[in-house]
Amino acid sequence: MLLAHFQQLSKQAVQFCTEGPLSLDPHWSAYCQKDAPKQRPTAGRKTKPSKPKPEKSTNEGSKAGTAKPKIKSTAAAHAQASLTQVLNRGKFKKVGETISVQTGDTLELRCRGKPVKWSVPSYLEEDDDGRLRTVQHERYGVLTLVNSTGADTGEYACYPMYCEDTDCRKEYDKAVKVFVFFPDPQELFVPSADYYEVIQLRTNWPTVLPCQVTSPGAKVTLHREFPPVEVAVDGTEISFNVKKGFTIHRPRPHHAGALYCVASLGNLRQSSTKYMLIYVNYPMAPPAPVIQASSGSVVVGENLRVGCTVMGEQDVAVEFTWEYPGQQIGRPLYTQESVSPVGGGAARQQSQSVLLVDEVRSVDQGTYTCTAQNLQGAKSVSATVKVVPKAKPKKP
Repeated sequence: MLLAHFQQLSKQAVQFCTEGPLSLDPHWSAYCQKDAPKQRPTAGRKTKPSKPKPEKSTNEGSKAGTAKPKIKSTAAAHAQASLTQVLNRGKFKKVGETISVQTGDTLELRCRGKPVKWSVPSYLEEDDDGRLRTVQHERYGVLTLVNSTGADTGEYACYPMYCEDTDCRKEYDKAVKVFVFFPDPQELFVPSADYYEVIQLRTNWPTVLPCQVTSPGAKVTLHREFPPVEVAVDGTEISFNVKKGFTIHRPRPHHAGALYCVASLGNLRQSSTKYMLIYVNYPMAPPAPVIQASSGSVVVGENLRVGCTVMGEQDVAVEFTWEYPGQQIGRPLYTQESVSPVGGGAARQQSQSVLLVDEVRSVDQGTYTCTAQNLQGAKSVSATVKVVPKAKPKKP
């Protein structure tokens, strides 16, 4: 009976220390503090996930039927990851999509899993100043950020790792994420080293202006530098997300120009980095050229025309390049290129390049290849031309 009671107490103590305090009993706290030095935290993001120890097979004679098989994959890989915030006095709070931590305070996140990997805002990844630390415990990982600033605002994510022996990989579909705001009374926008940022507007591709604020309570508006007006945000053409910034869902030429954001909170009002938006007619797909020769068989001395045609979106540039048999002997390239609109409901155009070969010779026989290229890619098509000698005049 005494042995069974001792084993039950030990089991409760292990559960308490690994899964979080269930009470504030000083006896349990002393038990955990005694074992605490066994955890050796490593500063920065260089922490390597602990390697799972292989389980030893047991043989208890008649009491055990068969030995337990070795399990290659970690048990945590099959458990649902969860993310909690560690507050003062040992309190825990399950996080939602966003949380706020006052600048200067410590952020401590706990993620269930063994092992786990963390991702943090790029600013913290690039600036390793020792404020960020990750530790892997028996059943969970801990991320700690001290002396926090508004620049630390961003997304923090925990990825459970699936391990087989020493080979581990992130389980992206089981990741848990939280966006952390660090409200700064002096900085409403997340600081940037750039005075302005160039952003390319692509046709039908959503474009984000990353006006990230340090406080979720800040009111943010979008403005054009010239003419100086506030840009309407209707939620359809342009929308705002406090975690991302402004999104232009279907960019058009009139969206181009110099824009910036203005944030206001209480008596504080600040402007963001300037964004230089450049509009580019970006195609939906690579070109699909069609090639056709004026004749598949040409007599020596006649002229040859090989046309390469692409149908595509209006105002999308297409570049043509040629490979032809006469190129090997230095015959110069002569082409005629044109762009013309195509009638119909959709705004489309025809781009064409025609290769001209005057007074065909025998060296012009062979394969003519046209390559059409736009911003999405390139595609080549070919045509073969046969050159036949002139018919000899019949004797009278």
